[in-house]
Amino acid sequence: MSMASIFGLSTPVDIDVQFNNEDQRKHVDVKVDKDRRESYPVYLDGETVTGKIAIRIKDGKKLEHSGIKVEFVGSIELFYDRGKSHEFLTLSQELAAPGELRQNTQFDFEFKNVEKQYECYNGINVKLRYFVRVTVARRMPDIIRERDIWVYSYRMPTEVNNSIKMEVGIEDCLHIEFEYNKSKYHLKDVIVGKIYFLLVRIKIKTMELSIIRRETTGALPNVYNESETVTKFEIMDGAPVRGETIPIRLFLGGFELAPTFRDVNKKFSTRYYLNLVLIDEENRRYFKQQEITMFRRKTDDGYPPDEE
Repeated sequence: MSMASIFGLSTPVDIDVQFNNEDQRKHVDVKVDKDRRESYPVYLDGETVTGKIAIRIKDGKKLEHSGIKVEFVGSIELFYDRGKSHEFLTLSQELAAPGELRQNTQFDFEFKNVEKQYECYNGINVKLRYFVRVTVARRMPDIIRERDIWVYSYRMPTEVNNSIKMEVGIEDCLHIEFEYNKSKYHLKDVIVGKIYFLLVRIKIKTMELSIIRRETTGALPNVYNESETVTKFEIMDGAPVRGETIPIRLFLGGFELAPTFRDVNKKFSTRYYLNLVLIDEENRRYFKQQEITMFRRKTDDGYPPDEE
C-alpha cells in the first residue's frame, strides 16, 4: 500500500502491467493468505520476461514526475522479521526521464534470459516471490505498482535413490520393520511401502502415516521452525498380530506440495518427513520419522516429456 492511499489521497494515475502472451502461458493457482487465492503466470529459469505497462492519467490532469522505471525483482520476505524483504535479484530499466505525463502512455519492457535460480514459495514464515515493479518517482510519495509471476525450478536430485528401511522397537514388547520403495519422490509420485510386525506384545489400537513439512527460517541464534501436517491417514485399525504385513500406497498428486528446499539464499529451508505413529489402547504414542526428498519434474506440470 502506498503512503498516498494511507492518508486517503488517491493516486493520480492507474498503472497496469501485462505480460506478453499471458493467456497462452500456464498459470498456477496459489494460496496467498487464509481466504484468498491468486492465479499467476508460470515462468522457468532463464526465460525472458516481456510485457507492456499502461499508465492512465485520471481526470485529464498532468502528472509531474522525476522519472519512471521498471524493475524485475526476486525477493524473500520473512514474516517474523516484520515482513522485511531481502531482494536477491534486481534488474532495472529506465522508461522515462524526469518530465510530465499529459496523456495516457504505454511502455514496453523486456528482461532477457533472466536467471531465476530459486523456485517461488509461499510458506508459514517466509515467501519467495518474483515480480515486475513499476515506479513513478515524485517529490510526493512514489507511485508503485507490482505484478507477480510464479517460477518453477527443475533441479533433479542425484541418481541414487535408495529404499528406506527402519525399525521401531520397544524391548520385549514391540518390534516393527517398515520399508519404503525409495527416499526421493516427485510431486505426483506414489509412496509404496510395507510394514512388518515381528513382535507384538502390546495392544495397538491404530496406526497412522503422515507427511510433515518442516519450514526453517532465519539463522543462528534466531532460527524459527514451523511444522505442518500435509496429510495424515490411518493405515490400520485394530490390533495386528505377529507376522502380519500391511501394505502402504500413498498418492501424492492430490496434495499441495513444493520441492525440498535446502538453505535458499541462506534464508530458509523446507524438508519433508514420513511420520509413522502407533497408538496403543492406553493412548500412548510410539513414532518413527524419516526424511524424504521431494522434487519437481516437468511432466508433473503439464510440460511434454521431451523437455525434461
